[in-house]
Amino acid sequence: MAKVYPKAPMSALSYMTSKRETFTVWMKSLVCHSNGCTVFNSNGEIVYRVENYDKKCSNEVYLMDLRGNVIFTIRRKKSVVFGRWDGYRWSCSRSSLKKEKPWFQVKKYYCRFLMGDLACQVTVLERDKYWIVKSARKGRAFRIQNSEGDAIAEVNQKQSSSGIPFGEDVLTLNVEPHIDHSLIVALLTVYGLINHQL
Repeated sequence: MAKVYPKAPMSALSYMTSKRETFTVWMKSLVCHSNGCTVFNSNGEIVYRVENYDKKCSNEVYLMDLRGNVIFTIRRKKSVVFGRWDGYRWSCSRSSLKKEKPWFQVKKYYCRFLMGDLACQVTVLERDKYWIVKSARKGRAFRIQNSEGDAIAEVNQKQSSSGIPFGEDVLTLNVEPHIDHSLIVALLTVYGLINHQL
């Protein structure tokens, strides 16, 4: 049984590790009659949660830590043809949104040459570039890769140790070392919004 409240909750604002990490993503909200997802670490403890209080595919969602502290606000820009989502990182020292510029931007493209029909370009702090690329496999599988094409995170349907798949709403998220886990979960959230899963 997963622990809902770990004994010593860690701050998820700048969560990175020196080894590869595996998370379980349950595409369900912890709040009744709400949309979102819940992210568990390998110990079964809740690390992140995403709440979409208004409705499915809302134009604004919140990525929070276990205690409900907002890490990112993700907003959709409607004026862009293919779609753009801006992620605003909340300040650690105050409960306010840094509104000057988005911390990251995701732009959606449809490209057949990138191993799938859907690809999204990610720009972090106007300098780092990543891609979210749909896997050629069926289901919700996708990966996040850097500008050199190396995978920094991968999402697949979760399977038991004997290879039996869980439901389609239970995913495994593998994140490579020295990558900001909160950024990866924020990008997973954007991908869920693009595919009408949140």
